[in-house]
Amino acid sequence: MLIAGFPAGAWGTNCYVVAPAAGEECVIIDPGHQAAQGVEDTLRKHRLKPVAVVLTHGHIDHVASVVPVCGAHDVPAWIHPEDRYMMSDPEKALGRSIGSRLMGELTVGEPDDVRELTDGGALELAGMRFSVAHAPGHTKGSVTFRMPEQADIPPVFFSGDLLFAGSIGRTDLPGGDHAEILRSLARVCLPLEDSTVVLSGHGPQTTIGRERATNPFLRDVAAGLGDGSTAAPRRGM
Repeated sequence: MLIAGFPAGAWGTNCYVVAPAAGEECVIIDPGHQAAQGVEDTLRKHRLKPVAVVLTHGHIDHVASVVPVCGAHDVPAWIHPEDRYMMSDPEKALGRSIGSRLMGELTVGEPDDVRELTDGGALELAGMRFSVAHAPGHTKGSVTFRMPEQADIPPVFFSGDLLFAGSIGRTDLPGGDHAEILRSLARVCLPLEDSTVVLSGHGPQTTIGRERATNPFLRDVAAGLGDGSTAAPRRGM
């Protein structure tokens, strides 16, 4: 399997391009702010053909390049229905202005073909299987994507802004809910194998085992301690 990732734009949001191997079809995950050129460079380097864009949630730092990327390759975008409005109205999603200078760099709106994700569903794309889990808390429509273990490759978990190395997503923007993100951590993350590789929306990769042992939020959820309101920093837009 080939997974090529790079941090894009003003928020350093991780965009991933996933394929069975070089020279094959691929899936693009979270093409955010200023990600289009990085996507094209990655496709060219590995001789890949996109078949879909999939989105972990609707914040502009994860979807800003979805229109140009989908348009350039005539592919659909998949998003949870509760976050779909964010593609067309990013400022409403944030509850504040993101600035006229930055707005001038963004292509706001939906691509021609938008399809909706469902909890517990599975996407069969480019010869790969992505299991979808609705994981609200950062936004109402946040989801994660999990790929099963393959031969000598451990399971891979695209966590979006649910879980980071050492932290979790912020919950102080519209649609955020601290108690809900803790429930999502318990339901979606805790059952995963320790060997599962976590590729998150921001920051470095980690594993479920490492986060279970060291992440103060996940550790407290696993232990059933308190409300998870630890002072550790949270990330995301």
